[in-house]
Amino acid sequence: MSLCDLTIAEARELLDKKKISAVELVEKHVARMEARRDLNAFTTETPEIALAAAKAADEGKLSGALAGIPLGMKDLFCTKGVRTTACSKILENFVPHYESTVSARMLKEGMAMVGKTATDEFAMGSTTLTSYFGPVKNPYSKDGEFLIPGGSSGGSAAAVAAGLCLAATGTDSGGSIRQPAALCGLVGIKPTYGRVSRYGVVAYASSLDCPGVITKSVADAALLMNVIAGEDEMDGTSAPLAVPDYTAALRRGVKGLKIGIPAEYKSDKLHPDLQKAWDAAVEFLKKEGAEIVEVSLPHTKYALPAYYIVAPAEAASNLARYDGVRYGYRTKSKFATLDEMYELTRSEGFGEEVKRRMVVGATILTEEFYERSYLKALKVRRLIRDDFVEAFKKCDTILAPTATGPAYDKDKKLSPVEVYMNDVYTVIANMAGIPAISVPVAKTSDGGLPLGLQFMGRMFDEETLFALAATLEKGVKK
Repeated sequence: MSLCDLTIAEARELLDKKKISAVELVEKHVARMEARRDLNAFTTETPEIALAAAKAADEGKLSGALAGIPLGMKDLFCTKGVRTTACSKILENFVPHYESTVSARMLKEGMAMVGKTATDEFAMGSTTLTSYFGPVKNPYSKDGEFLIPGGSSGGSAAAVAAGLCLAATGTDSGGSIRQPAALCGLVGIKPTYGRVSRYGVVAYASSLDCPGVITKSVADAALLMNVIAGEDEMDGTSAPLAVPDYTAALRRGVKGLKIGIPAEYKSDKLHPDLQKAWDAAVEFLKKEGAEIVEVSLPHTKYALPAYYIVAPAEAASNLARYDGVRYGYRTKSKFATLDEMYELTRSEGFGEEVKRRMVVGATILTEEFYERSYLKALKVRRLIRDDFVEAFKKCDTILAPTATGPAYDKDKKLSPVEVYMNDVYTVIANMAGIPAISVPVAKTSDGGLPLGLQFMGRMFDEETLFALAATLEKGVKK
């Protein structure tokens, strides 16, 4: 087995037993990263940082759960002294003077960061085609097609799936961790809103953004969550709750747990192989001792339209700070007034999808539309959360598809609305603020493309999700 095919847990064991060195591990990943630049998974490569960390780990100067482990950092997390772009022209040359809480906690545990992974511009997208630095390619291919890796954390997913790093961070505002994880055959967890600090993460939609991780195994996801979760005084929305040992939850099993199947998620639009995998997962979990119950989430049909009111409105507000005055790109064109400078800077600095969402968001926030659209969307959001409260009176978790099917060709002609429909199964967890984890469960029969299912759980009950995901993962491997 190549060192690039290891999980974090496997690599940690080999490192601890001195069967491999951290430098050797990092060098193999750096070489793979250089050999697979065709994927365009990284916007900034940092092999020198990774090798320095690996050397320090080998010399005993660096310790921790991640000492010498090569990892990728989504290019939304501010990294001190390392370019952070959000894959936008407007931040093309931005180098932060501070560290995000997530990356700081990982560095404290010895992470060897190999680079910053690509994202849809400002995380606005579900394909990773909107990056200013070009599209990201899914390592999986069908007949040589250029398949999307999902998004917005597509660079992280592609990098992990191709063995360019052992795991990577992501952010999930409407499915941006879980969907690319599913399309690239990986595990992806979106924790409860507030479980992981957003400090130092470039904002898209502040009430929806959730930092998390994309990994090769459920155990790796639990290990990384142990590192990054917890209250942070720098983030007023982080929850003041103790963080349990998520790795301990992996051994719980599922006996006695009730798993809900939402009636509203059943659709003839599901890929047939995904439907088979869903049915098979239900049968396997029943054999493992879980009870399957049908539940209803009646406001599901309103989740996507409500999301695309709330998210653009928050995005328009967040992106107002990029004005060419304080930092970031400023137009090189001539201008006569300050307003003209703003207009030119933002027109040239933002991509089409970002501008589309900003215009929509700014319109929603006008006096004319605020009450009849934005406030109504917030009411719908409350109803969606109430749906889950009621559902969780009958079950401990909900099992559903992550995406409607496998990755598709990047040249497939889809309207913006059709692209937004990629998030139909994922946005509801963000709107409710609950945790969710996607697990690879099958591959398509006609092309071997990955398919995933997700568990959604009660707020701050990631432990139950890890127990379920670890059990399902074993069943898939069997």
